[in-house]
Amino acid sequence: MARLLRRLPALQPLLRGALPGAARSGARVGSDATRTDADKSMGSLTRYNELSVDWQKKLTPEQFYVTREKGTELPFSGIYLTNTESGMYHCVCCNAPLFSSKAKYDSGTGWPSFSEAEGTHGTDERNTNILRRPDHSLGSNGMEVICKQCDAHLGHVFNDGPEPSGQRFCINSVSLTFKPSATQ
Repeated sequence: MARLLRRLPALQPLLRGALPGAARSGARVGSDATRTDADKSMGSLTRYNELSVDWQKKLTPEQFYVTREKGTELPFSGIYLTNTESGMYHCVCCNAPLFSSKAKYDSGTGWPSFSEAEGTHGTDERNTNILRRPDHSLGSNGMEVICKQCDAHLGHVFNDGPEPSGQRFCINSVSLTFKPSATQ
């Protein structure tokens, strides 16, 4: 990619500004060779480097569309919408545990809904595998939910859920896998 961009003179300033060292060294974007000292001191925000995982080979086209391109599955179409089994919902991309079936409820919106992420303590989400990011893609101030481990788009969170959290995590089924609890 860097070689291709070097051949296009109009893009060379962009390449030099966005990818320090890549044009000179031929290093892969995202490798340690292209990271500045400031980047290295911050550490990676995710376990997965977007360039080291071929998501299109790992995921179905629908999973790729939702998790990597921030798409949304059709309402009332998801496999986990009416699932009532006990267990844990994991990220389809990296298998990180995200939501317990204990927090799942029927919101009537057409997507699986959860009142909180697994690992939440009160309002503290530091021990969860989710992150919230502002989302202005639909012209409103929404809040996107992504996987903390691999940046997969999961869905959105709203402030119209049940007590005590008041949260409604509206999650795409296609971004999840479900592991039932062991029967005792």
